[in-house]
Amino acid sequence: MSSSPTSLSSSEPEPAPTPFDALGDLVCPVTVVLGTGSITVRQCLSLARQTVLRLDESAGDDLTVVVNGISLARGEVAIIDTTTAIRVTDLSRGLANARRGA
Repeated sequence: MSSSPTSLSSSEPEPAPTPFDALGDLVCPVTVVLGTGSITVRQCLSLARQTVLRLDESAGDDLTVVVNGISLARGEVAIIDTTTAIRVTDLSRGLANARRGA
């Protein structure tokens, strides 16, 4: 009897299934929020190029990562070569607990 490269005779156990396994390939919109603020409709209609809008967050605050309308993480801007990215610095408690299977 020969052993094929695809046999599952490994001594390592398979990882336990999680509630997210069935959703692994689902595509969701991701929004990264730099800050928020409020303006009136009148101010919105008078916006022009180079208008500065004041945000409620301070410079240097973490960005919020929102997936499918739910805030899941916080992060910071990361520049990789010529690409702008987000470095996740903190996961929301609900997501962190779900990943651990709690």
